[in-house]
Amino acid sequence: MGKRTQGWEWKVAGWAARHPGFVAAPAAVAASVAQLGPVTTGGVAAGALAAGVGWYRGHPDSWSALAAPKLRAIRRRWLSRTYLGPWWSRVTEECGLVTVNRRTGAVNVPRIIRIRSHSPSTETVYVRLLLGQTMKVWEEAAEALAVGLNAERVGVERVRSQVIALVVQRSEPFAEVIVPPDIPADADAVSLANVYLGETEHGTDWIAPLIGQHWLVTGATGSGKNSVTWMAARACAPLIRDGLVRVHVVNPKGTELNALRPVSHRYAETDGDIVEVIQEYWATMQARKKTLAEQGRRTFELSRETPLDLLVIDELGAVTGYGDRSLTKGVQAVLPLILSQARALGGSVIGALQEPTKDVIPQRDLFSLRVCLRATSAGHVDMVLGDDMRRRGALADEIPNVPESAGIGFVVKQRSRTPMRVRAAYCDDSDIRELVRVAGWPHTELAAAGR
Repeated sequence: MGKRTQGWEWKVAGWAARHPGFVAAPAAVAASVAQLGPVTTGGVAAGALAAGVGWYRGHPDSWSALAAPKLRAIRRRWLSRTYLGPWWSRVTEECGLVTVNRRTGAVNVPRIIRIRSHSPSTETVYVRLLLGQTMKVWEEAAEALAVGLNAERVGVERVRSQVIALVVQRSEPFAEVIVPPDIPADADAVSLANVYLGETEHGTDWIAPLIGQHWLVTGATGSGKNSVTWMAARACAPLIRDGLVRVHVVNPKGTELNALRPVSHRYAETDGDIVEVIQEYWATMQARKKTLAEQGRRTFELSRETPLDLLVIDELGAVTGYGDRSLTKGVQAVLPLILSQARALGGSVIGALQEPTKDVIPQRDLFSLRVCLRATSAGHVDMVLGDDMRRRGALADEIPNVPESAGIGFVVKQRSRTPMRVRAAYCDDSDIRELVRVAGWPHTELAAAGR
């Protein structure tokens, strides 16, 4: 067969078919000028512009949600050189993401299908893979792509067969501290299946199920691990007040989480108390199992008779790996059983940890939601989130060690198994006092009586 390539006119026709707006818009303007005249056409255009400005000034929230993402996507796709043909071709070629036709010698460049820009700092670029390519090739080239696209980070996500999405982070999406929402006054307004924790890099709410789940939050000192814990506790406050949630707190450091003491069902700081609380928690789960069996039910239903028992363990490593042998032995005897069986019995665990190695927490794979905040080692990312998650864009070890980065980290999307940058809302002392006030029905009275 010959080595001729497709003619340029066919390439132009194909491009026009893929981008009909670039043909339809000029054609519509030309038709309007011909039929209505330039004055009328200019008046319509001026009216549309005035309406857009009025929308931008009068309803900024709806503008930011609907119009701004589309305009940003157009600007980044067509008004900057980053994704235009010559530069995109050069970047993908230098990163080894092109293929060469062995018969014709033609260089095949991956085609950009579309761009979405839901936030000013991050865009999602949808790319069609070339024949013979796999997503793994793009994952391995992610760091080189970030350099070529002048971005801070590039994550790779599978969309469907032959299509991937590049999550391109150009700047820090979390420039400001996130303020937690007000605590609902009514327990009926709380959904433990959708607990608000903060925001995602795409500008959407970061929500996660608490009921029927266990959470592991890891991060170096000062990374803001307890921000996640406080947000979960605030979501539970009306339910704690109404007896639908019981909080069991293990606080070996004796700081920060001691604010939960007045609203805790059980609270422990010393080694002996910690072992007692965790073992009694497991005894509660066993009693719940017996009750469900007698009632012929496989899973529990939230009620005052069968509340959600939430076990919060701060500094999990201190009770599973670093503490005295009597402490670690007593905890390790029941913690794996709790993590493997409690979810169906109305038990949830939130554990905070600094070093996620198997020596410290051998049961880390039993946590269904894992959050990796700023890490001190690149290896910690994959230990927490799963194999190859750092290569796919979860650069938790590159989060700056500054107070402004507290609460920033990564989680894995459950459907696509792709890492996503998130930030937990920050609870200050007034937010914690509000939590205790709302949740502290008989608990504060019991604490005042010397419980």
